[in-house]
Amino acid sequence: MRLDKFLKISRIIKRRTVAKDFAENERVLINGKVAKPSTEVNQGDLITIQTGNKKNVYEVIELKDNVKANEAKNLYKIIE
Repeated sequence: MRLDKFLKISRIIKRRTVAKDFAENERVLINGKVAKPSTEVNQGDLITIQTGNKKNVYEVIELKDNVKANEAKNLYKIIE
């Protein structure tokens, strides 16, 4: 699954266009490497998102195409 789509479906970032902007401005890393919006996300990957001085790290637990809002938090685990 594409990075921008995963960030939107998991509701880590509310809109896909915002997720795309984050990735294009090198504020998203997958397993320590700068990721583009089209980078493939796999189970077990660590996604790091830099917002200002804050850095959040998430581990991908599951990939699904359609998820209800209350089930979105089951797709990832917060590491930091």
